[in-house]
Amino acid sequence: MKQFFNEFAANIDTYIMFKIKEKTANLTEELTKRNRKPISLAMGAPTTPPPELLINNLKKYLEEDGIHTYSTPKGEKYLLNAIKTRMKNRFDVEIDTAEICSLLGSKEGIANLIRGIITPEQQENNKDIILIPDPSYASYKEMVKVCGGLGYSVPLTAENNYMPNMEEILNQLEKDGYNKDKIKALIINYPNNPLGATCTKEYLKTIVDFCKKYEILLISDAAYVDIYFDEKDKPHSILEIEGAKDISVEFHSFSKPYSITGWRIGWVCGNKEVVSQFAKLKSTIDSGIFKGLQKASSDIINSKEGDDYILWANKEIKNKSDYFVNAFKNELGWEIDHIPTATFYQWIKIPPRYKTSEEFCDDLLKKSGIVMVPGNAFGKYGQGYVRVSIVCSRTELQEVVKRMKDDGFTY
Repeated sequence: MKQFFNEFAANIDTYIMFKIKEKTANLTEELTKRNRKPISLAMGAPTTPPPELLINNLKKYLEEDGIHTYSTPKGEKYLLNAIKTRMKNRFDVEIDTAEICSLLGSKEGIANLIRGIITPEQQENNKDIILIPDPSYASYKEMVKVCGGLGYSVPLTAENNYMPNMEEILNQLEKDGYNKDKIKALIINYPNNPLGATCTKEYLKTIVDFCKKYEILLISDAAYVDIYFDEKDKPHSILEIEGAKDISVEFHSFSKPYSITGWRIGWVCGNKEVVSQFAKLKSTIDSGIFKGLQKASSDIINSKEGDDYILWANKEIKNKSDYFVNAFKNELGWEIDHIPTATFYQWIKIPPRYKTSEEFCDDLLKKSGIVMVPGNAFGKYGQGYVRVSIVCSRTELQEVVKRMKDDGFTY
């Protein structure tokens, strides 16, 4: 029944995580019989319980009069005020509530912003262009594709220290036959999914300067900005850069820092005009977030309980990441040349005997029941790598190493 969809929607690919989930489900019974019940290192979602304050307050708000009625896409005043305070406390950034809009998760927000800034076009050379990091969150390119735009890869590699020179990217884009005037936006994602890479504040300034020079909207996906391992080296907001608000919007999420990926709540803030137009667009799509979630989230975001939870969760992730790196190096002989200082991801090379990332991941799943994500799912520069999510328990990680050792998955 594809004929009922437009060309862009009809040809969209299934999200990689759902493909992996289906493949794993088909093999679960057989693997379990062989004492290889699947252990997932695929999905980027914390598995620890959320803060008790968040749960208890949500339960309390369920009894309030009027809590179950419509909200507004922009967000209730108490949520916007809490976000304003959080941006000041965490980043020392002054944001007015008029420069904030709530989101049904940052994924929804980015997709809807892209929908609003791209004019659909069938001819590739005439398409509006969004510059997308590569490797990056697998949904970016499909978000652009389904809107009739072109996602152009911005390589993030060890050679450029995951901080590419944007003038060089622009030159390459023109060499590839594209018109730089068709560029509508640049997406950046630090800390990065899938690499776990961070960037310097100085680099963020060069990005702001680049976007202002060429009048390109800067979209910062800061979903992982509160998952880091060194209090002295916290990831930055793009809005810390002077003049960034003139050209930038930044997307934030409650999902990762508070382990509530299923709640679907986040926010976008930055350029007032862009946020205002975005809020109008959203008013045609949704009717806002459940008010109970907004109230509970407003309570946690600036609380001592919330900050303590983030510190505790980050320490847990760091401990598991350290174990993973040491075990893969010392017990499995792996070469790990990039050790992230943020996020719960590891980005590792596949053994040289495998030709592709998919070949390695399929073999690992079928033989050992271990689920990893092939690197090329995140872009062409991901081929030869896999992404590992360190969100399971320490016991499960130890079982992963044991199985790989027993089943011959040394480097």
